[in-house]
Amino acid sequence: MIDGRALLEVAVEAAAIARDVVLSRAPGRLTAKGDRDYATEVDYAVERKVRAYLAESTPSIGVLGEEEGGTGDRTAMQWVLDPVDGTVNFAHGVPLCGVSLGLVADRRPVLGVIDLPFLGTRYTAVAGEGAYRDGEPIQASGTERLRDAVVTVGDYTVGVGAEAKNAVKLALTARLARDALRIRMLGSAALDLAWLADGKTDGLIMLSNNPWDTAAGVIIAREAGARVVDLDGSDHTLDSEATIAATPQVLPDLLALVRDAQAVPVDGA
Repeated sequence: MIDGRALLEVAVEAAAIARDVVLSRAPGRLTAKGDRDYATEVDYAVERKVRAYLAESTPSIGVLGEEEGGTGDRTAMQWVLDPVDGTVNFAHGVPLCGVSLGLVADRRPVLGVIDLPFLGTRYTAVAGEGAYRDGEPIQASGTERLRDAVVTVGDYTVGVGAEAKNAVKLALTARLARDALRIRMLGSAALDLAWLADGKTDGLIMLSNNPWDTAAGVIIAREAGARVVDLDGSDHTLDSEATIAATPQVLPDLLALVRDAQAVPVDGA
């Protein structure tokens, strides 16, 4: 059993440290991370400051960060950090980006904080205690039909294997355009999950699952009443292949659309 309240205080302070860095520094030099992807100087600065704080505050808990890898036993309790989720947005002056810090135990999130520095908003959750925006309780929307749902989707793929993966994503986009109220691509998985929790959107489909992108948002969305699952409908974990989430009524339709899109040949025939 974790001391959720004490660890949430640590996570909130870590997020405050990160927010100060993000708001006080320009993105700076860009470091390439493969094809059309990069980290900014702020990504590294945030991760190093937060790591140092967590090492001092919770020395027995390891840290997995997007930029500098992991410490501690991956099967035990571990902080999971994305120092700037939505780096491309951040580097281009788009305010849709945030700091995502989750705590996982046995590969499942139990606590999460998502801080959106440029929007002045912070989302928090501890397993079994509900989800909050700036201290006020939040709830996922009550949308029951896909035709009434705003659905966010993850970025298109770059790098090796992108063509095949994007064929599925393009087929999925076409089906969502046909069946959903609207589609949105926000450029930040943390924001996708936080806004789903806050009832601003009704579903999300991300055909990938980097732990630093999802750890905090998954527990926040779940505590707000959304369901978060893998491709086969099983509960989402850090080891899931994809991240699909929605109100309970809309989720089956999203899963069906994903299965349908995956059946389309890469060449579109």
